[in-house]
Amino acid sequence: MKKANVAYLDEMIDEFKKNGQKPNKLLIGYKVYSELMNDTKFSNEVLHSALDANKRKYKKLKIKITQEEYQLNIE
Repeated sequence: MKKANVAYLDEMIDEFKKNGQKPNKLLIGYKVYSELMNDTKFSNEVLHSALDANKRKYKKLKIKITQEEYQLNIE
C-alpha cells in the first residue's frame, strides 16, 4: 500500500458515499493510523471528537484500529 494520507482517506469516504452506501466505521491499521495522526487536520478532528480513545471519530465515522499494519477500509 502506498503511504496513507488524509486526502486519500477523504477520497475513499466520498467514493463510498457516491456509490449510494452509508459508511458507519473506518477500519484503520495501526501503522496507517500512526501516519494519519501526523497530519494536523486528521489529528485535530480525531483528538477533539471524544475524550475516550475508543469513541473517537473522523468525519462522524467511528474509528476502529486493527492489528493489520496497513489496513484502510470503510464499513
